[in-house]
Amino acid sequence: MNEVLQYTIQGLAAGSFYALSALGLAIIFGVLGVVNFAHGACYMLGAVVAAVLLDTVGLGFWPALLVVPLIMFAFGVLIERTLVRWLLALDPLYNFLLTFGLTLLLVDLVKRRYGVSGLPYERPDVLRGQIELGALRLPTYQVFVFVFSLLVCVLVWMLMTRTRIGMIVRASTERSDLAQALGINVGRWVTPVFGFGIALAGLAGVLAAPFRAITADMGSNFIIILFAVVVIGGLGSILGAVVAGFLVGLVEAFGQAYAPTFAQILIFVLMAVVVLVRPAGLFGREETAR
Repeated sequence: MNEVLQYTIQGLAAGSFYALSALGLAIIFGVLGVVNFAHGACYMLGAVVAAVLLDTVGLGFWPALLVVPLIMFAFGVLIERTLVRWLLALDPLYNFLLTFGLTLLLVDLVKRRYGVSGLPYERPDVLRGQIELGALRLPTYQVFVFVFSLLVCVLVWMLMTRTRIGMIVRASTERSDLAQALGINVGRWVTPVFGFGIALAGLAGVLAAPFRAITADMGSNFIIILFAVVVIGGLGSILGAVVAGFLVGLVEAFGQAYAPTFAQILIFVLMAVVVLVRPAGLFGREETAR
């Protein structure tokens, strides 16, 4: 029982990175119709920026949870204003190729500046060790990552469902055609929504920094799994992105524990089964699956 709980916490922690990033990716796709292939690179960049700020100005983990997403938001706004928006009227393939090229550029720049050996980033002292609950011992940092990420997802959900701005963005995300028919200027929300989605990927990178090796390639495999998460949850579905993110994290953790050779294959088997049973994904609308 203790072993199963350990793997569950490990899976939920890994799923936290997928849930936060997929949440941003789903929002970007819903409003802009852009499949942002650079999302994995932005996740990597969030971790790199956190490590650089710690090394150069001594910015610790706790302030980095706020500062780095703000930096990544500004970066997302810059990318949208200078690159992405000029291709929105064209076939979505053009922005896919653009973000793919941006990924290659960011990865190469990080490799040239910091090499391939990885950057160090230590956990805060308070998050080291284990939490003891009777006979159970749970890794403190992994429990924190799960709880913090779940809290962020709940706050984003409340923002989307309990505020006027959130309802407009959610309408633009899930039914942009209907939102436009009701007189909502979807284009007005393009830039902040893109920046917000990138900020969530950067936040996931900060959380991953003390947990995973910070290298230029850490986002390469991540983006592949992230697309599987979005497909499983449903393209453009905010709830689906979060649920599928944690689900994929659990599948990955138990797969690595009991069938390490097939751990990642199981994720895509799950994706194939979901698509066969429900082509729009677990929480996606049929109109979204195109």
